[in-house]
Amino acid sequence: MKHASAHALDQLEPILAEVRAAPGLQERSRGVFYRKGRAFLHFHEDPKGLFADLRDAGGKDFDRFDVTLKAGHAGLLAAVRTRLSA
Repeated sequence: MKHASAHALDQLEPILAEVRAAPGLQERSRGVFYRKGRAFLHFHEDPKGLFADLRDAGGKDFDRFDVTLKAGHAGLLAAVRTRLSA
């Protein structure tokens, strides 16, 4: 699964804008966010759609979220907020 292209990230701009507003994150390149020097969130695309990989609560691995449709956006953003507050 390849990292999201500029065109794919254009489709995800509403999510990116909300993540950018979250405290404690640094966007090192478009759509690639770090927290405390570690990768925290990035996006992928493949023939099945668009996906976000978010660092899991334990900090060891990533959980994948399907963000192809707007219904998946809310779940990702809720998880981002929860993990930032932990």
